Amino acid sequence: MSSAKYLSIFTPTDAQQRKANFESYWEFTQQHGGALLEADQDLEKKRARLQHFQDNPVRLRKPLANPDAFYRNYITLQDDINSLDPMTLMLTAIYKFARHEWVGIKGAWDVVPDMANSHTIEDKISRVHLAEEFCHGRLFNEMLVTCGLDKVEWVPLSPWKEKVYEQFPKFPGFLMDTPAFVTELMGVTFYFNLYELFDKVLVDEPEVCERFKALLDEITIDEVAHVGQRRNFIGNTGIKIAKWLVAPFYTMFFNDIPEVGVLFDVKKMINHGLAFDFNNVPDYMLERSWIPSYCKA
Repeated sequence: MSSAKYLSIFTPTDAQQRKANFESYWEFTQQHGGALLEADQDLEKKRARLQHFQDNPVRLRKPLANPDAFYRNYITLQDDINSLDPMTLMLTAIYKFARHEWVGIKGAWDVVPDMANSHTIEDKISRVHLAEEFCHGRLFNEMLVTCGLDKVEWVPLSPWKEKVYEQFPKFPGFLMDTPAFVTELMGVTFYFNLYELFDKVLVDEPEVCERFKALLDEITIDEVAHVGQRRNFIGNTGIKIAKWLVAPFYTMFFNDIPEVGVLFDVKKMINHGLAFDFNNVPDYMLERSWIPSYCKA
């Protein structure tokens, strides 16, 4: 008999279960991030947490040997990738991943109804979800500042990619929900692999390593909940399609960030996504996150 506490994220559900879980998630999210500060695309508790990090700064003991290498490659790779040191590769990968996230939520923010015009639980959840994602961008930026990179600009993607991100939130749910779920799963996969990378790249910077982990924890706890939340939009046919989409979506997305292929094994990341079931999420994260009832054994 299995002692696993949680079932696969691809576990089948019915409409009544999903309805109950939307209500459960809405109760969770109201206390998790605090009040929505809509004009600032922020959340009260998230803002306070970022302020705590900024009020108690941590910096590298040994400054980056070549910050120009980061600035030269962080938007578009210019140098031979094999000439870049692991720290630069990690930091440019973090920026590029976060930049994709930022562009996506920026486009969605103007499409999803604001809270005053959100008349369903699903719309309210989506609005808060986007605010959380804006908070994640600020936390990623804090990682860069921790390494002395305080001149980073958050710039748009290429025009056609911007257009794709702008149009995606306008798709009807039966087209949007499945790929949106896969992108959340991909984010969690990336974050857990990134967490392990910190120990290798920052082995000589223990304080920075712990700060990076603390910042990433804040993001990952939200994203673990987002995986369950986005799963809740999908019926049983859609979740079969989602499982099929994991490999091509991961491959396509990470091919756009060449650093990822150097730092990580993308095939293993795909397998991690396909096997995701919450059992390997640390307890301290699960205590602050949310899991759909139908994923509990």
